[in-house]
Amino acid sequence: MSSYRQDLPPAGGFEAVKYKRNLPLRGPGALVILGGVTALCTFGFYRVGLGNIERRELKREQTWARIHLVPLLIAEGDRAAYQDGQRTAAAESLIMKDVKGWKLGQSPYNTPGFRAPDRAL
Repeated sequence: MSSYRQDLPPAGGFEAVKYKRNLPLRGPGALVILGGVTALCTFGFYRVGLGNIERRELKREQTWARIHLVPLLIAEGDRAAYQDGQRTAAAESLIMKDVKGWKLGQSPYNTPGFRAPDRAL
């Protein structure tokens, strides 16, 4: 006989061929992402609302502070105008001391109405 020997499978057979793709998970699913985005947007809108309330309160507080400061600022302006008028009268009396018939504080304009004094700030 011949020395030819046929190659046979091992006893118990070959192991199964792995033909399935073995891919890892690609991250969270679409519903998880949608839920996360929804939660994040909800939190963001909540914080924007809180910021709007805070900004509105600060604006109200600033408005009332300005309202309450108006009398003080008017009084300061009146005080500064009075002191400026006193300095102007002193300078006018010094400059016009040699002019006969000059009245101190008389307006050089011939207008019947009141004219507010001009002041440089």
